[in-house]
Amino acid sequence: MKVAVVGATGLVGGVMLKVLEERKFPVDELLAVASERSAGKSVRFRGRDIAVIGIEAAIAAKPDLALFSAGGVTSLEWAPRFAEVGCTVIDNSSAWRMHADKKLVVPEVNGHVLIAEDRIIANPNCSTIQMVMALAPLHKAYGVQRVIVSTYQAVTGTGMKAVQQLENERKGINGDMAYPFPIDRNVIPRCDVFTDNGYTKEEMKLVVETQKILDPAIRVTATAVRVPVTGGHSEAVNVEFAKEFDLEDVRQMLRTAPGIVLRDDPAKDEYPMPLIAHDRDAVFVGRLRRDETQPRTLNLWIVADNLRKGAATNAVQIAELLVNKGLLRRSSALA
Repeated sequence: MKVAVVGATGLVGGVMLKVLEERKFPVDELLAVASERSAGKSVRFRGRDIAVIGIEAAIAAKPDLALFSAGGVTSLEWAPRFAEVGCTVIDNSSAWRMHADKKLVVPEVNGHVLIAEDRIIANPNCSTIQMVMALAPLHKAYGVQRVIVSTYQAVTGTGMKAVQQLENERKGINGDMAYPFPIDRNVIPRCDVFTDNGYTKEEMKLVVETQKILDPAIRVTATAVRVPVTGGHSEAVNVEFAKEFDLEDVRQMLRTAPGIVLRDDPAKDEYPMPLIAHDRDAVFVGRLRRDETQPRTLNLWIVADNLRKGAATNAVQIAELLVNKGLLRRSSALA
């Protein structure tokens, strides 16, 4: 299978290469794709240096699969071009997520919606992925009515420039700023740009993407905050259900849900943290407790590595699902 990684020299693109290799995805030929300014660079894959090529050259090579992590503008322009040559695109940007004719997929939650005709498939936002992973089994059992979520998001969600800003500040070095304020020893109550309603785009992604993946009737309100962490995103989630729940039943559902690790023993100081989630693919859930201010309402704490399950791993899992269901075939087999 001929696989292109578009944005291969970026933070998420590098993790995509790592995850493809770790999970032994059937890559016969890898195309490492990036912008013209990356010409002459190479990336490491399966012990070999792979020369980076431009996007036109990648399209001419007619890959079977393209994993995109190059930003929304690039995806809007180039994903259809890849699709035109018979390639299936899995896009990590926000470009296609809310298009009515494009699937927004977390394999453990709604992978069943995929069909062979899907040529551009959207990867959800990192903070959405980990939240719907935990909510999906509970929604099925109790009916999620309303969600209040506050996120504590790592600087890796912004990109390499933000990671460098944090490292520079910790070393006392003046350098380029990804944020309008220092991030070390600080929290910034803004992820992405503000919209007309006073919420940021990141906050609105949590609203509309959760509704598209799980249920359009679920009411969601969000506050997204950037914190000086590199290992993953954390979320404090308050969930109101239509039906009454038993706390031990909730624990058992989460304990057995695919892709979830329940870490919920406060007496032993066992609860999810970015240090635990870093470089792992699971979504970690803990701090389960009733909201004592109103009925049928649960508090929980959710943590995941935003570069892996929140981005690269979820994209590769979509590709694996396509292969396993016979929905992604090599172009050579169609000739």
